[in-house]
Amino acid sequence: MIKMNVGIIGGTDGLGKTLVYYFRDEFEVYITGTNHKKGRKVAEELDVSYIESNAGIANICDMVIVSVPIQHTSSVIREVAPFMKSGSVMIDVTSIKEEPSKTMAEVLPDNVEYIPTHPVFGPRTTRLDNQVIVLTADKKGKWYKRVYDYLASKNMRIIETTAEKHDFMMSIVQVLTHFSFISTASAIEKLKVDLTESEDYESPIYNLMIDMIARIVSQNPYLTYNIQSMNSNGPHIRNTFAEAVTELRDVINAKDEEKFVEIAINATKHMGDITNALGRSDKAIGALNYEYSYLNECIGQEIGLRHIYSGKVHIGVLEELDNKTAVLKRGNKVKKLRIANIRIMLPDELHQWKVENSAKITRSISCVFSKNVNVETIQNTVMKIDNIINIKLIDAYSGSQIADDSISLTFEIIALEKDAVKNVENLFIGFGGTIR
Repeated sequence: MIKMNVGIIGGTDGLGKTLVYYFRDEFEVYITGTNHKKGRKVAEELDVSYIESNAGIANICDMVIVSVPIQHTSSVIREVAPFMKSGSVMIDVTSIKEEPSKTMAEVLPDNVEYIPTHPVFGPRTTRLDNQVIVLTADKKGKWYKRVYDYLASKNMRIIETTAEKHDFMMSIVQVLTHFSFISTASAIEKLKVDLTESEDYESPIYNLMIDMIARIVSQNPYLTYNIQSMNSNGPHIRNTFAEAVTELRDVINAKDEEKFVEIAINATKHMGDITNALGRSDKAIGALNYEYSYLNECIGQEIGLRHIYSGKVHIGVLEELDNKTAVLKRGNKVKKLRIANIRIMLPDELHQWKVENSAKITRSISCVFSKNVNVETIQNTVMKIDNIINIKLIDAYSGSQIADDSISLTFEIIALEKDAVKNVENLFIGFGGTIR
């Protein structure tokens, strides 16, 4: 079956590059970028095709996704519009929707559909499942249902709205939150606060807040600026925030307790379902505490840790643990991992990973048992030993060298480590057997 051609303009970085991971197994993916040397390298790494011109991608692709910085989106749309295939579709994935929507409506021919789209997640996202995506199409042609059904098949949360409504909601979700978070980070910097020292005094809520602020501040500042400056609702949002901050400051400076309480109560009422908010934040705090407690109980034991971004699995004995770092030792190698960047593999998951990825050891063990020994019980017990994959009875002997009340049984053992084989021998001895 011929795969559909999907072109991603700006597929060498950021969200555009992330989209390649999602699409490359199902479609023929082509990417462009501003740096051709880098673009060819990325394409080779991701096993997709690199095209040097945006017009070239538009000529050959059934779907063209524009994933470039917000300030360049409209100019790229204008650049490629004349080269789009008849019957194709253009999608942009910027976080501002009014301007790209107007541009596509203006410059695309009638035989090319367009679907302004906003994936409300960043390039660090590893799964589409349960992620929010907003569609702001002002016309729904044949492509719309195909795109909608595809997103639904990935279990995404799809919101259908207008470009104007989207941009207003993003002025709250992005403009207001980014502005307030960056303002807080800037105030911390101006106060010359040592955040490392403040961690000694931190509460779980403070810890989560600092992590969220750091996540926003660490984003591309040019992108953050364009989100602020290009949303038409931005000035009103920022002015309202500044007025709220000034009012609160003046009320506290005036020692007006009654007014402060009034502001706080009104703000709380407007926050909506506080019970749900408390539940979600309690879950987040509980997850952090559970993770640390679990690791603390595993000190001196073998564990598996999977890096949440690279997916790489690290296995070893947990030697040390502090608030930020887990130290694994495997043989002579020591690995320090940031707790924030890893996920703990539970025992069954770790065992399955070893079965699929580690070298296996196969050994035959012969042991003399009493004739009334229960072979099934032995096998079931062996399978409970760590790092044992399988046990199979391959021979039973009761010849002249074996006492009349005994039998020699030979088992084939498949294990992940030599120590596991030794543990099987010890178990046989515990069952009253004698290793031959």
